[in-house]
Amino acid sequence: MNERVRDQEWDVVIAGGGVAGLSAALTLGRARRRVLVIDSGRPRNRFADHMHGMLGGDGAEPTELLRRGREELGAYDVTIREGTVIDVEDRERSLGVTISGGETLETRSLIAASGLSDELPPVPGLPERWGRDVLHCPYCHGWEVRGQRLAVLGTSPMSPHQAELIRQWSDDLVFLTAGCGPLEPEVAARLRSRGVKLVDSPVVEVLAVGDRLTGVRLDDGSTHELDAVFTAPSCRPHDDYLEGMELARDETPMGSFISVDPAGRTSHPRIWAIGNIVNPPANVPISIGAGSMTAGMVNMALVTEEFDRAVGADESEEATAAEGPDGTAVAEEESARQHWESQYSGSAARWSGRVNSTMAAVVSRLPGESVGEALDLGCGEGADAVWLADRGWRVTAVDISESAIERGAGVSDAIGWITADLSDWATEAEYDLVTASFFHSEVELPRTEILRRAAGRVRPGGRLVIVSHVFEGPEDIPAWSLRYHGVSDPNDPALEKVFSLLLKPAEELAALALDGVDWEVERQEICPREAVGPDGQETATVKDGLLVLRRRESR
Repeated sequence: MNERVRDQEWDVVIAGGGVAGLSAALTLGRARRRVLVIDSGRPRNRFADHMHGMLGGDGAEPTELLRRGREELGAYDVTIREGTVIDVEDRERSLGVTISGGETLETRSLIAASGLSDELPPVPGLPERWGRDVLHCPYCHGWEVRGQRLAVLGTSPMSPHQAELIRQWSDDLVFLTAGCGPLEPEVAARLRSRGVKLVDSPVVEVLAVGDRLTGVRLDDGSTHELDAVFTAPSCRPHDDYLEGMELARDETPMGSFISVDPAGRTSHPRIWAIGNIVNPPANVPISIGAGSMTAGMVNMALVTEEFDRAVGADESEEATAAEGPDGTAVAEEESARQHWESQYSGSAARWSGRVNSTMAAVVSRLPGESVGEALDLGCGEGADAVWLADRGWRVTAVDISESAIERGAGVSDAIGWITADLSDWATEAEYDLVTASFFHSEVELPRTEILRRAAGRVRPGGRLVIVSHVFEGPEDIPAWSLRYHGVSDPNDPALEKVFSLLLKPAEELAALALDGVDWEVERQEICPREAVGPDGQETATVKDGLLVLRRRESR
């Protein structure tokens, strides 16, 4: 599929490239999913020099973990783009995702992993020390300040619980209560029972000398010498782009957050959410685990959808049974529509995305004014159609697979996308160019009849361009083709029937049996070229059969 087409649809778009998003991308990439990560490069923990509580990575730099994660994703079909998601819209069988810059992408599912912002109390000097000696999570940073002079800066009714927790790391603890209001007597007594000092004068400044916090100044003019301050900021999830989806939300003591089930699924079947955007207390290992678990569930949802669609295609073809001569039910063979729909619905992109180079070379050499109406037969996911449209052709692209057409649809206003079985598809339109690149089918399809009928829609002066696989001998069969057919020997008799259907240009011309008075042969040749296999790495020299026929001008 053409790169422009490939950029339009993804199996999964992940909004956010922190540890949760990258973890999900890794699992999905390893599941052979095509994944796009949109990342602003502003993770929540960017203010901290080190992270802790991470098995195998205790004390590591957060930026280094992200760098390594991105590097690991390079082995898979995962793309990372800088930016943010700004809008999401529901479509019939997908989601439209608009990113900064205005581009809209199509995805089968979305994972929201865009995190949150910590909004600190408006105390001078507090933001400058955030992540260093103004802290939030004792499991992340408590060990480094154990036994030191600590304070909890109250911000909400939840703050007394934070004060109880921090007491575990030091017996020299001050609870600055002004931000959470008067304490109930029993709460104050409970805290004092373990030596927590209570101070109700508001904090007006955080004090520091050089690069070290030294204490706080209070509204009453007094100061308290400290080594670190813990506080619970207000959490603002980065979920504005999902507002139009009207997802269910949970109202919690920490704020309003998108509601998810234990697997991370929201109230919309194609949208999932992980990490701090839905779970503010989640640290790095929790977020990594959530990303991995949710990614597995997303993949399973896509697998289920692919099987559901394949079964639906079977049912639409009435493949259950046909009546035999004796009146009994006889199972029908797989139809061409069923076969090709199963081929395309099983993955985000079946082919490489590159235009057929032999067809492109032919069209590129046509006279400069030769741009008009074009018909692309068996267009697949649209690589050739988009290439033609980009060069000014007004293209009609037809394929038997609904999934293939869906991936190409909407890419260019100059393309009319049609899902149809070419065996019975007919049109009254006329074309200046009709192309058929690798128009072969492993299940029965009246190929020659289709090509002959399409030739009848070529205008005088127009061309029919047919590019086919050609094997002049066993040595022409690439290794990946042998593997596809389950054999290792290119002389295996099992290949004879398969390759006997691949006509050489002279055989193609004879089979078409077009009137020589109306048609002239411009090119009839076999063209060797270097090809890349399905894995994107293996190469081989293959041969294309090329037949270019021009319909003569009326006399």
